[in-house]
Amino acid sequence: MKTSKNSRTTTPEGTQPKPELTVPDSKRGSVYEQITERIIAMLEKGSIPWQKNWKTQSSWPCNLVSKRPYQGINVFLLHAMSYESPFWLTYRQAQELGGNVRKGEKACPVIFCKRFEVVNEKTEEVERVPMLRFYYVFNTSQCEGLKNIPAPVESPLSAPTKPDEIVAFMPNRPEIKHGLRAAFYSPKEDIVGMPDKARFDSEAAYYGTLYHELCHASGHPSRLNRPTLTESQGFGSDPYSKEELIAEMGAAFLCGQAGIVESTVENSAAYIQGWLRKLHEDKKLLVQAASQAQKAANFILGIQHEEAPTEQKEPATA
Repeated sequence: MKTSKNSRTTTPEGTQPKPELTVPDSKRGSVYEQITERIIAMLEKGSIPWQKNWKTQSSWPCNLVSKRPYQGINVFLLHAMSYESPFWLTYRQAQELGGNVRKGEKACPVIFCKRFEVVNEKTEEVERVPMLRFYYVFNTSQCEGLKNIPAPVESPLSAPTKPDEIVAFMPNRPEIKHGLRAAFYSPKEDIVGMPDKARFDSEAAYYGTLYHELCHASGHPSRLNRPTLTESQGFGSDPYSKEELIAEMGAAFLCGQAGIVESTVENSAAYIQGWLRKLHEDKKLLVQAASQAQKAANFILGIQHEEAPTEQKEPATA
């Protein structure tokens, strides 16, 4: 056995880690770029992943074997594949269930960030550094011959919640004032302003807008203390752009939890071009914003955020 200089994990002599599955921090940009390019391709076709309807058997994609729901950008990547079944698994997991992936089927990449202990060569102190993991999964609809399939178990993200209950049970909820001309969140006053519900075209539009503003509110210092909210320099600044994307994605997560399938966010050509420009400029924007959006949605739902689900600890090849 030999021990890596940059990690406390050991690998057998003569073996090499698969770069597409385990990516050192110094090479994380390549993973960010691959995921971003995948989303950019969707945007260029006029499809906005975080606005895609959630009309499936279960709105939240999860791993078939571990029963854990996927998080962050993985939700949009998997949901954009448009399979009816919400269940996914690795090639190895399909084999372990006595089946296989049908020839010609294409996998979907999923990522997660796990922290490892390394020794700082200068200070000789042990530090926890992030490592981006990258691997592939298939929908159960792409497989055949699966046996002894584990029975799905309801998770906090798989059971639909009434739209008004998401608002009512938000921890440390800010004051919500209705009767205003426009929707907004004021970090200084910690107040969400909303037009009256009757002014919206539909109930879905009302809740989609309210969820957006509540996601902004989740970043208040008394809650998640999110820098993109607390350090924003206003419209057009980089923190502002990322905060807006966080709020949009967070609202999409909440709409999915509420079973709202109607698209309620702008999808004009100018809107799409705006995000395409931002994503080309910052390859990390998408993955980082989705992670923060998941934390915002989980906070509002009262769910503890988990960055490393157990089924993702042992990457499996496609």
